[in-house]
Amino acid sequence: MDYYKLVLPEHLNHYGNLFGGNLLKWIDEFAYITANLEFPGNQFVTIALDNVEFRHGVSNGEILKFIILCDRVGKSSVKYNVKVFGTQQHP
Repeated sequence: MDYYKLVLPEHLNHYGNLFGGNLLKWIDEFAYITANLEFPGNQFVTIALDNVEFRHGVSNGEILKFIILCDRVGKSSVKYNVKVFGTQQHP
C-alpha cells in the first residue's frame, strides 16, 4: 500500500530538516494501518523497527511517499518492509 505525508514546519528539527522521530512515527502508523486493513479484526502492536537508514535530509513542504509491502506472515505476526521517498527521490 502507498501513503503520502506533507512535511510541515512543526515536523522540522533545529537544522530545518525533518526530525527523524516524526518519520519513525509515520512509518509505525502507516504499517499499523496496513496491518489492520489486511487483517481486519486482529489486534497489533509494534515489536521492532530495524534497519532504519536516513539517507537524505527532507525539507519543509516536501511530500513523502511511503511504500509498505508485506514481507512475512507468521502464525501470530506480520512483518512489513517500508520504504520512504521524498519528492526528489521517487523511484
